[in-house]
Amino acid sequence: MKALSVKKINKYFHEPTAFHVLKDISFEVDRGEFVSIIGKSGSGKSTLLYLLSTMDTNYTGEITMGGKAITGLKQNQLAKFRNEHIGFVFQFHYLLPEFTVLDNVMLPALKLMKKSKEEIKGEAIELLTLLGIKGHEYKQSSKISGGQQQRVAIARALINSPSIIMGDEPTGNLDSKNTKVVFDIFRELAKERGQTIISVTHDDEFAANCDRIVELSDGKLISE
Repeated sequence: MKALSVKKINKYFHEPTAFHVLKDISFEVDRGEFVSIIGKSGSGKSTLLYLLSTMDTNYTGEITMGGKAITGLKQNQLAKFRNEHIGFVFQFHYLLPEFTVLDNVMLPALKLMKKSKEEIKGEAIELLTLLGIKGHEYKQSSKISGGQQQRVAIARALINSPSIIMGDEPTGNLDSKNTKVVFDIFRELAKERGQTIISVTHDDEFAANCDRIVELSDGKLISE
């Protein structure tokens, strides 16, 4: 079963004038595959990620994840699906600065209400250990370095064991050392845990080391 299947996606913007931003996009992603979406500014890559992440439902075509058609689902169904199956890592980590590192990681799982608080806490500490942040659990998230904050954001993305992790320029704010750390974490997650990773990036080296590159130009898929 494919982790993700995209069939004939078309997307228009209507303001200030009608603009065809994504044109007949079709591709598939295997489970445990690490894929980068690349393209110049304005090529449609962030718009595509936004559709794949179920945040934008205004398109034609069909998106299927893990064999489940998500096109046409209602907003509340999509919110539930997102929380259970998709983890997000953005260029800006969006941690809650007044919360501890541990609280930030636990938040999505507490919201899902599938496990006890103790279980969630145990899993959050495990993830922070895996990502090399052990010892910082009770610090305010604003009191750790930028590279550490991005690793906390990855732990938060992983807490509900999503089948797909979506990254929007996840290394865009990091220096080369931390970029490599984040890349290696993603590579490990795909290889060891079978998690599918789809990341929009401007970083050629990051993209070149992925399993596959999906390249967009002027809203069209030009290579994969």
